[in-house]
Amino acid sequence: MSTSPSAQLDKTIKKIYLELPQADKVQAMYIWIDGTGEGLRAKTRTLDSEPKSVEDLPEWNYDGSSTYQSEGSNSDMFLKPVAMFRDPFRKDPNKLVFCEVLKYNRIKAETNLRQTCKQIMDMVKDEEPWFGMEQEYTLLGMDGHPFGWPSNGFPGPQGPYYCGVGADKVYGRDIVEAHYRACLYAGVKIAGTNAEVMPSQWEFQVGPLEGIEMGDHLWVARFLLHRVAEDFGIVCSFDPKPITGNWNGAGCHTNFSTKPMREEGGLKHIEEAIERLSKRHEYHIRSYDPKGGSDNARRLTGFHETSNIHEFSAGVANRGASIRIPRLVGQEKKGYFEDRRPSANCDPYAVTEALIRTCLLNETGDESLDYKN
Repeated sequence: MSTSPSAQLDKTIKKIYLELPQADKVQAMYIWIDGTGEGLRAKTRTLDSEPKSVEDLPEWNYDGSSTYQSEGSNSDMFLKPVAMFRDPFRKDPNKLVFCEVLKYNRIKAETNLRQTCKQIMDMVKDEEPWFGMEQEYTLLGMDGHPFGWPSNGFPGPQGPYYCGVGADKVYGRDIVEAHYRACLYAGVKIAGTNAEVMPSQWEFQVGPLEGIEMGDHLWVARFLLHRVAEDFGIVCSFDPKPITGNWNGAGCHTNFSTKPMREEGGLKHIEEAIERLSKRHEYHIRSYDPKGGSDNARRLTGFHETSNIHEFSAGVANRGASIRIPRLVGQEKKGYFEDRRPSANCDPYAVTEALIRTCLLNETGDESLDYKN
């Protein structure tokens, strides 16, 4: 199994230095989304005192020509802090600072989808929109081969791996446990984790969170996963179909509810939202992966617990549908629904904004999809 050379370094030596006093200074790691819409970047600055809120954090800048976001002749991009978390790697009082990206003229970067998402969330604040996202991912070696798989072949067929226990069933639990604890320490609202259907594939859940916080927490949870996996020398992939053939893909199932949906008789509001979703299927497919549907086309085949990308469907407890109403919700006539279409590499701001636009703002209209061309 090919792992990163950095993982072979003696971590006990690093620990000696991390235990040194900080001289009343604070390290703040600024995190942002790069020009791919999927990659995360980070760099650190020293602060003279511990920030108590995002408002205490200064704006910063970076070289956008090295992150696929600008030309070298006009490369400065601005980092605007929008969310702050505890740093589980350097520990208190150090911080993780999630940022929006602005171009030289203070206009949001193309991959900064948060700004518009927040405007939409503010419009429906009284509806108290809650989200929970189920992030699937795959652990890979540096050679791109799934972690724990035979170097020249495949493991046994899917069946024993989902929520499995035992060395022959699950690979990489150390990374999962370390990531879980890192999220809890940081203040990310992680709700749980489990081994997934394909061996070396896992899932963690974030939420429920209201409005814009969903995107903030999921992006930071992804950053923490990449950073934890780095320490182990393993690569974390959010590719929606990392292995072709008879293997499950990776999604980011999104659970959604509003205050009326959660109250008595809420099933009526859920059904109304699903009816609206049925009329904007192509708009949502376009919004649910960074490549406008082409990434998800490899995953949403109608097989391996997915719906068909070309068809909208809904059903109670149906994991092969676009929208699943959980069994208990159907019985209690209130609660939430699950949109199973978002890909593992989706931008949570795009997904949550699309749900609000269709289900609450009742927007209509559709266009053809790139993936069909």
